[in-house]
Amino acid sequence: MEQKRSISLQAARYLHLAAQGLLRTPAKARYDDLMRVIRQMALLQIDTIHVVARSPYLVLFSRLGDYPPAWLEQALASGVLFEYWAHEACFVPREDYPLLRHRMLEPERLGWKYNAQWVAAHQAEIAELLAHIAQRGPVKAADFTSEKNSPSGWWAWKPHKRHLENLFSAGELMVVGRHNFQRVYDLRSRVMPDWQDALHSLSEAEAVNEMLMKSARSLGIFREGWLPDYYRLKRAPLKSFIATAQASGAIVPVEVETLGELWLHAGLLPLLEKPLSATHSALLSPFDPVVWDRKRARELFSFDYRIECYTPEAKRKYGYFVLPILHRGELKGRLDAKMARKAGQLVIKNIWLEETTRVTKPFLDDIQHAISRFARWQGANNVIIEQAPDALLARWQRQWSLTE
Repeated sequence: MEQKRSISLQAARYLHLAAQGLLRTPAKARYDDLMRVIRQMALLQIDTIHVVARSPYLVLFSRLGDYPPAWLEQALASGVLFEYWAHEACFVPREDYPLLRHRMLEPERLGWKYNAQWVAAHQAEIAELLAHIAQRGPVKAADFTSEKNSPSGWWAWKPHKRHLENLFSAGELMVVGRHNFQRVYDLRSRVMPDWQDALHSLSEAEAVNEMLMKSARSLGIFREGWLPDYYRLKRAPLKSFIATAQASGAIVPVEVETLGELWLHAGLLPLLEKPLSATHSALLSPFDPVVWDRKRARELFSFDYRIECYTPEAKRKYGYFVLPILHRGELKGRLDAKMARKAGQLVIKNIWLEETTRVTKPFLDDIQHAISRFARWQGANNVIIEQAPDALLARWQRQWSLTE
């Protein structure tokens, strides 16, 4: 029996970032790179908040560098991506549609994402909506007028919006594009005319097993308990999956400094044959796979991160849309920012560094470059810092131009 490998905590971090496409500084992006990095992550979470940049675009920028955001819409419209509930609402490679089809066939198990009582009470209107789409083509919620004096809030969606969302969760409608980031829906039968459940569907057990394997590949290195969250699996046969995956050689045990035994996806074994290093620094989205599991980020990176945009302002510790700062294999800080688009400014409200972060010139140069690169991609002409640690302000100006 081969002896279990022992690796440092830093090496474990590098392996995870390599699996996520965040270890090396990216080369100039090409369109084909978009799907490559989405497949590497397995899925790309969607969130509509755009105080800086909408999350899926930012997740891609962290891995691709400067790229045209329209590439994402192009991939969706071409059909190589589809949308569905994976981790949460996600862009998913088209070839993974069979993994999620069982969820569509039993939408009642999706919780708040599907309202069976609403569907039962509005069958006639829903049938009319489907007939309208069949006859006139794709629609979006904004195509339908809202009732006057209706209450506000997401819980008070106008009826057609509710119909569309329920039909989406049930797999009867698919998203074929986005207009100003609003979903454009069409019939599944028109988007995937060759799909037949009897011929192409996987059983739930088969799909769950494949989702666990994809999670293992995308995490790279993991505890058994880290796997289910990736696709939000509620009933995952972890012990049998681990035993089978180990027996097949798909994963191997490794002893990690301070963390004990973890599992390594075999695809990363070649990286252990030579010393690992990290060259990439970037701002991460709050919905990046590296940080969306708070417990995992805390264990692997000693980084306690919580998404606070849905937390009441008075209860936030940091800010509304706080971006983790990745620096050469470590999470070394976070910043709260917003894009003032009319003024062409990236405004950094505050920056916080981890207690263990050493403020060296190379660190400051890397992070300033990462901020500038991101700001230019967003169309900013300058960066303004409102608050930051004294150690940063001693080296950085409170405002710097990106046009010089």
